[in-house]
Amino acid sequence: MKRIGILSDTHSYLDDRIIAHLSDCHEIWHGGDIGNISVVEQLRSLAPLRAVYGNIDDSSMRLEFPLNNCFELEGVRVYITHIAGRPGAYPARVKSEINAFRPGIFVCGHSHICLIKMDPNSRLLHINPGAAGRHGFHRMRTMAKLSINEGKISNLQIVELGLRALSNPV
Repeated sequence: MKRIGILSDTHSYLDDRIIAHLSDCHEIWHGGDIGNISVVEQLRSLAPLRAVYGNIDDSSMRLEFPLNNCFELEGVRVYITHIAGRPGAYPARVKSEINAFRPGIFVCGHSHICLIKMDPNSRLLHINPGAAGRHGFHRMRTMAKLSINEGKISNLQIVELGLRALSNPV
């Protein structure tokens, strides 16, 4: 069994709450807008990291991480990309990748809106963990966690990390 921590839109920010929630994870998945290499280094010090670059990530991050990350873990296919829309409203690029790869779990970010739901049309679990960082319009910082064992997903949870500091610029 693998315990997975899923986050997105850190925008160069990690705090002790995020690190504490990732401490029991076997892997960390990041849905883009990582921000800087120090976030990557901190996450990699906790567990293996699978990530994609987002629209705010610079050229060094784009060299380090792909636009799409497709892989299989514990018998479940996973597709991660940053900008992806939502179930029933995927852009053509994403819809094509979903149809080609047929993931059981689909992870994205960008919207800063936590949305986790089954997509019956694509037969996948859609996970946008919201934004874990302080930059953006969201009020509550969020991430997700789940377990995967022999093709089964369990122990799915949304983790509230606290309010975004409203005094920070948007």
